[in-house]
Amino acid sequence: MRQAVQKLWPELDWITDPELREQVARTWIKGFEMSPLTPADLDEIPFTLLVPDCPVTFMQHKRCVVWIAKRAAEAMRECMADALPIDLDTVVAGAILIDVGKLLEYEKVKGETRQSQRGRSLRHPFTGVALAMMCGVPDPICHIIAAHSHEGDLVQRSVEAEIIHHADFMSFLPFKNLAK
Repeated sequence: MRQAVQKLWPELDWITDPELREQVARTWIKGFEMSPLTPADLDEIPFTLLVPDCPVTFMQHKRCVVWIAKRAAEAMRECMADALPIDLDTVVAGAILIDVGKLLEYEKVKGETRQSQRGRSLRHPFTGVALAMMCGVPDPICHIIAAHSHEGDLVQRSVEAEIIHHADFMSFLPFKNLAK
């Protein structure tokens, strides 16, 4: 499973802290161990069930979010220098992990992706934090997982969480708005 996760996530190499890189990889491995989905499924299933006939796969969306978040953080660091400290490892790790809980929220039945029984009770920010905590992911990154979606509207997001929240919605809202 480790090789499958490394193949799925070449962006893990962007995390400079080897311990954090390992914690992020372990979280995905643990997620797959508990999931009915396989790594190959992520290149086929839609990234959201909120858009009928969603034309973008889970991994297309995820990769886009990671790239947008990293580039935005780099631009903010370059333009704002020391005025706004941003930890790039936290951004990359958080962006890679925000949807790991969907491994427990989604299932495929007869080729159709749907919300699992667990997913009806616990949305992916909650299961994602649980998976990450089991794997020793630091609290600032668990905060990003918890706060990336609408659930995070009730807390004060860290700078890194704000970047990822907006990166996630930048690659979600255009599809949601087209479906209206």
